[in-house]
Amino acid sequence: MNPWKGLKGLPHDMWALFFTSLINRSGTMVIPFLALYLTKKIGTTPAEAGTALLVYGAAAFLAAPLTGKLSDKLGALKVMKFALFGSGIIFFLYSFITNYYLILFASFILAAINESFRPANLSLITDIVKPPQRRMAFALNRLAINAGMSIGPVVGGFLTLLDFHYLFYANAFASIAAGIYLSSVRWSSLSSQISEEIIADISNIKLSVLSDKRFLFFLFAVIPANLVFFQQLGALPLYIVNNLAYSTAAFGLFNAINTVLIIIVEVPLNNWMNDTPYKKSLIIGALLAGIGFGGFAIATTTISLAAAIIVFTFGEMIFFPTTAAYTSEIAPAERRGEYMGYYQMTFSFAFSAGPWLGTVVYQHYGSVILWSGALVFGLITAALMYFVKSNPSVK
Repeated sequence: MNPWKGLKGLPHDMWALFFTSLINRSGTMVIPFLALYLTKKIGTTPAEAGTALLVYGAAAFLAAPLTGKLSDKLGALKVMKFALFGSGIIFFLYSFITNYYLILFASFILAAINESFRPANLSLITDIVKPPQRRMAFALNRLAINAGMSIGPVVGGFLTLLDFHYLFYANAFASIAAGIYLSSVRWSSLSSQISEEIIADISNIKLSVLSDKRFLFFLFAVIPANLVFFQQLGALPLYIVNNLAYSTAAFGLFNAINTVLIIIVEVPLNNWMNDTPYKKSLIIGALLAGIGFGGFAIATTTISLAAAIIVFTFGEMIFFPTTAAYTSEIAPAERRGEYMGYYQMTFSFAFSAGPWLGTVVYQHYGSVILWSGALVFGLITAALMYFVKSNPSVK
């Protein structure tokens, strides 16, 4: 059996979104190196650099629902184009700012524009792909993101050896190139798919996302696991390098296990699990997250560290496409951008709070308490997902 066969049925438009995300993500260089840029070139303290990243995450969190609503009113394509061209301009201008407070302001504006791409992109995927194929479609979208992210930061690392400002120029070029590509696409299935599902869902219109208690419960249930997954950006490198005395290069190789697995395995895995009920997939994904990160409490050797990374990566590959697909099905067709905006808020919150919370616990209570807590958080999400309906289309 061909594990990639599920991709054959995806519409041409989905592949256009795949290449848009791939082009855009291949230029992701500024955010991964922002802390280094601010401390080495601008002369900020590490705390000030961390504040800039916190401002970026906070802006993304606040902007997500608004940009989701704009996707519903103006169209997801328009918002995506605005995000790509707009962020390209801001990335370029950012490189000329040296005043710290202007940098904070620019970081806020950059995040609000750059991150508006995400809910619009997720909403458009939902519009052009039929429900049975959505998990595969979201897995393919994550493949584009991770494949691009395996290129951008690597190239960015070499550019920093020449001049940090090249990071901004390359990131700006990639964003604008992705916008040009997206603008050149001839869409084939978009209008008919949207009209069919709006008619089918017209009876499910709600006054506000905040009145949809089922969706709010789902978002609340997702947050503990998301906080666990984002320890990969905060506490995990500190634990591997400081506690276990591995080199930063070794951590990069450990991190590559996660990226390579996602690129190779995620799409076939979601094809294989496509008929698995949502509830079961969500519980499995959360459990693997908790077990994988919890395993670091006892993982001290190269093999045990690699095993823990493999476990949580399988959780990530199951959990994220399933949560996105679940959101796409629970949302009324004409409100998907708004729902995806609130769904994106959970990631923005985890991006801002997860690494900070993990490093605080690591510093004050130690690694065993941190990773034991990660296990508990994964179990909390798994337990809460038990109350989620397996079929989100059933009210």
